[in-house]
Amino acid sequence: MLWSLFKIVLFVVIVAALTLGAGFLLESSGGIQITAGGTEFTLGPLQSVIAALVAILAVWIFLKLFTLLIATLKFINGDETAISRYFDRNRERKGFQALSEGLMALASGEGRLAMAKATKAEKYLHKPELTDLITAQAAEMTGDRKKAEEVYKRLVQNDTTRFVGVRGLMKQKLDAGDTQTALKLAERAFALKPKHEEVQDTLLRLQARNADWSGARKTLNAKLKHGALPRDVHKRRDAVLALSEAKGVLDEGKTIEAQEAAIAANKSSPDLIPAAAMAARSHIAQGRPKYAVRILKKAWQAQPHPDLAAAFAEIEPNETAGARLKRFRQLTVLRPEHRETKLLLAELNLAAEDFPEARRSLGDLAESQPDTRVLAIAAAIERGEGASDAVVRGWLARAITAPRGPQWVCENCKTIHSEWTPVCNNCESFDTLSWTSPPQSETVLPAGAEMLPLLVGSREDTSTATEEAEIVEPDPVPSPAEETVAEGKSEQNDGASTSESEPEKVK
Repeated sequence: MLWSLFKIVLFVVIVAALTLGAGFLLESSGGIQITAGGTEFTLGPLQSVIAALVAILAVWIFLKLFTLLIATLKFINGDETAISRYFDRNRERKGFQALSEGLMALASGEGRLAMAKATKAEKYLHKPELTDLITAQAAEMTGDRKKAEEVYKRLVQNDTTRFVGVRGLMKQKLDAGDTQTALKLAERAFALKPKHEEVQDTLLRLQARNADWSGARKTLNAKLKHGALPRDVHKRRDAVLALSEAKGVLDEGKTIEAQEAAIAANKSSPDLIPAAAMAARSHIAQGRPKYAVRILKKAWQAQPHPDLAAAFAEIEPNETAGARLKRFRQLTVLRPEHRETKLLLAELNLAAEDFPEARRSLGDLAESQPDTRVLAIAAAIERGEGASDAVVRGWLARAITAPRGPQWVCENCKTIHSEWTPVCNNCESFDTLSWTSPPQSETVLPAGAEMLPLLVGSREDTSTATEEAEIVEPDPVPSPAEETVAEGKSEQNDGASTSESEPEKVK
């Protein structure tokens, strides 16, 4: 509206200026005298200006006719496109000018203006492979998905723009949540341009989301072949895919294939904890415990983990607590200062009912790294050494509000997972889970939760429970070994140091 008003005002100003100029020239004296062939011509000021404009127009027409004459002579000499090029030159200039303006509008975020300029450029150039690209992106910018899809489909029909069209449709289907169609389009785009990194990553993510582990491994190999992935990263991710493939085979009941795949995954990346645990269990199932011990020791050396200890316990499921403690020294001597080693020794000594040694194994973890599992073990040790119920409840009260300790956390979105998976359940990122302590968020505790340790008793108080403790007295506390096993399995998904037969033994 304002622009239209401005153009009207500008037009009026220009007309007024021309009128004033013409009046001034009419009223002024002087002029131009021209003598030609003995004849003298006298022109006034206004006539002189008009004559000058006519002369300029005559020169322009002469040059145009002269270039047309040259094009005609070229046509006569055999250049069949000379005359058509003469008439098309001006159209191309206008078309490329409109195309340039469309690109500038697209870069500045003016989608509708970009579409208008692209339409104008197509009118002059007749090159849809250029103008359709601007039209499709401008349509997406303005939210016209239907128009964008129509343009992308036109691009697919042209050999030179087929990849661009397929990629555009793929991104549209991804935004719409149609992953099945997006997967097919990604496979087609990958077939057209296997070196394209964005298509490789998209295809790999979609294949992993759809549990197409075999296809994902082929895509990963293509990334390595074309230099889009470092060799060490490829080795790690190929092991992740091999492990996922092994789990799929195991679900189908093909145990031999699953065992072979798990062992192959562990060989590719020995520090991958789930692969090491599955490979060890495969060797145990095949009656080769020495191979299982070798795998678990190597993985424990890289990173101690409850799942490794659980697999190590399955090698001898029916052994006594003392025999198990002695056998586990193969692991505990590897990383004696590691937190997981201390917790493992504490649990093993609890199962053997050696409570002083369990306290020495736990060390200062209750003060330096207090979490649910550590505090539950501390409560079990107090109970085993004969401390009062008030002391035990004091430790358990701390465990209620303590951090949960290391878990499988997605490095991308920080989502916590109860077990390892190759793809994050929240953001669907591939190979982003790591065993670490999640960031602690500020949470609002229930009313009275902060005073719970004072109500149920201090962990250092050996006196009997007070009347306030009797008011909020919780359920009877289980035995030390039972508490350790229960807390370890429910909070940390381990129970690594005890076999299924040990809870029955405690009972």
